[in-house]
Amino acid sequence: MKTWTVHTKAGRTPELLPEGFSLTAMVLGPVWLLAQRAWVPAVLLGCAQVAGHLLVPGAYGLVVSLGLAWICGVFGRDWVRWSLERRGYALSDVVAASSLDLAFGRILTARPGLIEGFPT
Repeated sequence: MKTWTVHTKAGRTPELLPEGFSLTAMVLGPVWLLAQRAWVPAVLLGCAQVAGHLLVPGAYGLVVSLGLAWICGVFGRDWVRWSLERRGYALSDVVAASSLDLAFGRILTARPGLIEGFPT
C-alpha cells in the first residue's frame, strides 16, 4: 500500500504524488525533474552534476555523481511537491492506495466537489 499526497488548485484536476524513493528519479535525475515540470530543482541538480564532474577529480567524481543520483531519488518527489506549491497547488489530502487509479477514486469518492465543473 502506497501513500499519495493530493494537491489541488481551483479549476484544475487534482495532482497525486506517491511518497517515498523514486528509482526513475535516481536514474534520470534532471531529465525526470524536467518531465515533472520541476524546473528550478532540475536546473540546480544539473548544475551540481556539472560542477561535480568539473571540480572533483578521478574516481571521486563517480562517488559525487552517485551521491547526487541517490539524493535525487530520495528527495525528487519532495522537489516536485515544492514545484507544485510554487505553481499555486495546495496540499489538500493524503490517501493510501495500492495504485494511482485507486488513490484517485478514493479521493474523488471522499471529496466529490473536486470534479464539479469538469465535463464527464
